Amino acid sequence: MRIRSIETFSTREVCMVRVRTDDGAEGWGQTAPYHADITARVLHRQVAPHALGADALDLDALMDRIPEAEHKFPGSYLRRAMGGLDTALWDLRGKREGKSVCELLGGTPRPIRVYGSSMRRDITPRAEAERLVRWRDACGYDAFKFRIGCECGRDKDEWPGRTEAIVAEVSRALRGEADLLVDANSGFSPARAVEVGRMLVDHGVRHYEEPCPYWELDWTREVTEALAPLDIDVTGGEQDCDLAVWRRMIDMRAVDVVQPDICYLGGLTRTLRVAAMARAAGLPCTPHAANLSLVTVFTLHLMGAIEGAGPYVEFTIEGSDYYPWQEGLFEPALVARDGKVPIPDGPGWGVEIRDDWLAGAEHEISEVQL
Repeated sequence: MRIRSIETFSTREVCMVRVRTDDGAEGWGQTAPYHADITARVLHRQVAPHALGADALDLDALMDRIPEAEHKFPGSYLRRAMGGLDTALWDLRGKREGKSVCELLGGTPRPIRVYGSSMRRDITPRAEAERLVRWRDACGYDAFKFRIGCECGRDKDEWPGRTEAIVAEVSRALRGEADLLVDANSGFSPARAVEVGRMLVDHGVRHYEEPCPYWELDWTREVTEALAPLDIDVTGGEQDCDLAVWRRMIDMRAVDVVQPDICYLGGLTRTLRVAAMARAAGLPCTPHAANLSLVTVFTLHLMGAIEGAGPYVEFTIEGSDYYPWQEGLFEPALVARDGKVPIPDGPGWGVEIRDDWLAGAEHEISEVQL
């Protein structure tokens, strides 16, 4: 079964990918969000030439061949484009075999525990705590992540004192009723990160994501080692798309929990390799899935099947006011109830891309006669 065509349907924020084979089978995937129209061009220029005519079921070989063929371009856009192809081929295989991707991986579709993930730093501590309580009551979440520091902030806060204030406010509202997680988004130097980490422990926070600039692995390891005697996990990895970097990160124990992003890393096939590295090292895997595009669908299937999965899946609480582009992409939509979201149980990813969304996207196709 050979790949006959690769199509993209893209906007600035989202790019859906359809792959068809010489026997008429098809599958749908998605590249990473943001600048997705650029990723679509990379897919047609630097991924499709190596994929057209290839065996659609030999994903490991294909995911090795593309970065080797494009070795002068080892960065994020190539991996994002590869992810669109890879995830479409997993969907194609699932539909061909009449199984969900979760089942292809050895798992069973079922409701999965999720944590409500806030993306906002423009919100006051009190307003954040109040809305997390409302989400708990409405959807049954028993875990939440909220933002501290300033993104790549070099030790500056979003505004002076916000980090300490929001941690205290959310802890007062939810400690003992929900697991508390924070994300610093590469905001701190090691010294400041350790100082903040100790404060987090005092307020019952147990998950400390990306405390230092993610590319400074030695800095992150310094924080992890300093906080090791305390009851808190240092986590990270969402931005990393190079498997060699992942091997180093895991070998040096830079983090306590690995957080690959299926779309950023280059697809499910490569993410499974990272999960296997983590499992061999005894580290849990709790992937990054920060919006309600297909990345969360992919992550639910993964986490329903792998050994070493962390205790929950990220599930954003932000709606159309924050992510207008995530609305109306596919159906059925993902919905949290009692703090869980079901893994879609239909063949492949178990969702259908909406025709009305596709009609408004820019279409391009690469194909070969077989």
